[in-house]
Amino acid sequence: MSTGSSNGRAGTGRAPVPAPAHPSLRSVRDRVATQIVGRERELDLVLAAVAAGRDLVLEGPPGTSKTTMLKAITAQWGIPLLFVEGNADLTPAKIVGHHNPARVLREDYSADTFVPGPLVQAMRDGGFLYIEEFNRAPEDTLNTLLTAIADRTIAVPRVGTIDAAPTFRVIASMNPFDNVGTTRLSTSVHDRLCRLSIDYQDESAERAVVALRAPDLPDGLAGRLVPDAVAVTRATREHPDVRQGSSVRGAIDTALVAAELADLRGIAAADDERYPATVLDAMIVALSGRIHLDEAAETTPEQVLTEIFQDRFLLTGADRPG
Repeated sequence: MSTGSSNGRAGTGRAPVPAPAHPSLRSVRDRVATQIVGRERELDLVLAAVAAGRDLVLEGPPGTSKTTMLKAITAQWGIPLLFVEGNADLTPAKIVGHHNPARVLREDYSADTFVPGPLVQAMRDGGFLYIEEFNRAPEDTLNTLLTAIADRTIAVPRVGTIDAAPTFRVIASMNPFDNVGTTRLSTSVHDRLCRLSIDYQDESAERAVVALRAPDLPDGLAGRLVPDAVAVTRATREHPDVRQGSSVRGAIDTALVAAELADLRGIAAADDERYPATVLDAMIVALSGRIHLDEAAETTPEQVLTEIFQDRFLLTGADRPG
């Protein structure tokens, strides 16, 4: 990777991550890969894009390792990761920064009275600005971001010009399943961002994720509880009445809650006849708030989850070991 200036301007000459300041891309990839499961291709693509000096939009549902990857990458590079939630209240002033009113009254406007927002902070520190729900941000805020993306610099009134450090990147995320309160991004926005679609992992990878995030499940339950939690969670994404199902986080919570319920009820093994009902109770707690029903559906989250439970444990006979 080549070293670039601290003020890569518009065009294709954006400075990649300077080699002397950071480990090699392969070593970063190898270290980050130990912290995530089943995302080798996506990790390679994200690393390649940001190392090439590109800004990036990650398009995919929640719970698909986007944040985990970015946290691990920035930790390896030793740079900050700043989070911003895109919504109608995200004004340019909130993302750029503002002058402290109390200090302005005492001292008048100056660079010293300016409180940097996440964009300015990320530019100065060479961090990643991670904007979740990017397509919910107002148009004037997106325009402010486009200036920083295209020019690697912004002008702040009464402060001056802020030049981005070489490692500054804008990383945006969008949920393709959510179109309520969102806006269609303009061609100029799409033209300045690379894009990567990240979908749910396969079943074996999600089982590995649950096993990793819930390592202390009782020995007598873990062998069945992990695959059961993953199976019912994945089924929420395919139910006809569900617009958006749960991510693997729902499977993690289902397994954890079920294990605690089993302890309360004195269930030590998965062949206990009370095990299926315990999983159903855990599903209601862990998944009912994570699934979003179709607007035309005449049902409830609890009814949907009960159907999924019955299909898993009653109709297919999956309540039997193995």
